[in-house]
Formats: sequence, C-alpha cells, structure tokens
Amino acid sequence: MARHYVTFGQDHVHALNGKILDKDCVASYEARDRVEGRDRAFELFGPKFCMEYHDTEFKDDILKWFPRGVIDID
Repeated sequence: MARHYVTFGQDHVHALNGKILDKDCVASYEARDRVEGRDRAFELFGPKFCMEYHDTEFKDDILKWFPRGVIDID
C-alpha cells in the first residue's frame, strides 16, 4: 500500500467522514498502486478535485500552498 494525495480547486468542497476537504488542504489515503489511487480519487470526489499524487510524486514543499495541511481520510 502507498499513500496518495489529492488537492482541490477553488470551488471544490467535500464533507467526508466528518472532515471538510477544500482548497486549503490535501486529502491523503492509501491505495495499492497508482491506478487504484486515481480510481479511488474519482470514487471519493467525483470529478471535483484538482490533482492526485502517488506517494513517490508528492513533495512536501507543496504544503506551503495548503494552510490546513494534510488530512488523512482513511
């Protein structure tokens, strides 16, 4: 399993498991591989997300743009 990260656009707001996910945070969850990770993003958020990153692609320096940080949704 690997971590996957999803960012959201300006008008993308989701309520999931009692957590609000929006443009100010990065959602994080586990998936077996890149394909499952992308599929899960669409299952969770439909077409309303900006980018999906596999653990090996995600760089911590991106967090400067997300004041609420990473929110684990597993």
